[in-house]
Amino acid sequence: MTDSPVALITGGGSGIGAAVARQLLDAGHRVTVTGRGEARLRDFADRLGNPDGLLTVTGNTAEYDDVRAAVETTLKAYGRLDTVVANAGFATHDSVAEGDPAGWTEMVLTNVLGPALLIRASIDALKETRGRIVLVGSVAGFVNTPGNIYGATKWAVTGLAENTRRQVTEFGVGVTLIAPGRVETPFWDSYGSLPPGHLLTADQIADSVVWAVRQPDGVDVNTVVVRPIGQPN
Repeated sequence: MTDSPVALITGGGSGIGAAVARQLLDAGHRVTVTGRGEARLRDFADRLGNPDGLLTVTGNTAEYDDVRAAVETTLKAYGRLDTVVANAGFATHDSVAEGDPAGWTEMVLTNVLGPALLIRASIDALKETRGRIVLVGSVAGFVNTPGNIYGATKWAVTGLAENTRRQVTEFGVGVTLIAPGRVETPFWDSYGSLPPGHLLTADQIADSVVWAVRQPDGVDVNTVVVRPIGQPN
């Protein structure tokens, strides 16, 4: 167990992050999950039976001190870091011409600054293990949608992934952008209802994350776009 790989997942208490954590634990990884809600993280750990290989850390992904503390806590507990998954994010589900700007700052900081802070805080440890950075983006980061502020943040994540890859590939660190289409997760809670049509499950997106993480040495999978059948855009 002391030599098993270690992953740190932001926003890991529910949805895609929780599914990734479960699958990596099942694959023999040791996992740290972060989130702002202590109760949600505690409930997640309880549902899994509080396994020895799971560590939960409360913090805000948009605060560098919190992100750095999560990395340091992980290194202290497990002695290494092989993978980081920047999963934390949310949408205000409004538009630039008609929306409420009060929610935009937090969304931009969480969705764009958060992944950048995770990269900065973890890169030294990832250089040592020749590890991998996984950024959870969105189809909305490839397809323009009228007035979509959330989509603009995911376009930024798309750019961040490639810009990061171009810098860290020389260190032996891989970068993968996973861009889901519509997924049935708590993401839609603030929207009020699920979108129409077939939706992917969080576990189906986690399959892609884990597949990328478990690529052999020297293989760098860079961009994976996963839509449900029937989603046209």
